[in-house]
Amino acid sequence: MKLISALALVAGLVVPAAAAAAPAHATAAATTCRVDLDYVDLYDVDEKDGTDEVKIDLAGYFYPSGSKYVAMQNGDRAYSGNFAGPSTTIGTTGWANFSIREVDPPIIGSGYNLGSINAYGSTCAGLSTGQVAYISKSITGTDKTYYSYYIKLVMTGL
Repeated sequence: MKLISALALVAGLVVPAAAAAAPAHATAAATTCRVDLDYVDLYDVDEKDGTDEVKIDLAGYFYPSGSKYVAMQNGDRAYSGNFAGPSTTIGTTGWANFSIREVDPPIIGSGYNLGSINAYGSTCAGLSTGQVAYISKSITGTDKTYYSYYIKLVMTGL
């Protein structure tokens, strides 16, 4: 009888402990999100010389900074690290704009805005902590010649 009582006592402790542990694994809704550039693909170059000198404009800050830029030709892919990691944090009602800028060396000013992509807080509001969403856009136009880019962002719930 003592064995049955001991088993019942152990069984009684195991079930509540397991039930109590389950909520700890649940994820909370994100209250903010980190937005990172994932990559930029260049399909058709804007410059007649066959190379675009590219920066990313995020909130008025240019990546890479200073006189640096990413030289891209048709078919090239440049990752976040090539641009020195453009990243920002937004809330569930905010937004962030990432613009592709073509600059003209040796004068590396703000350049020409080829197009942009927005990350919205409404997307963030739908994420749980640690959950990821991808935001992408094709950007085309005509400046010096016809150009075509594809840009992809990664949003992570915080």
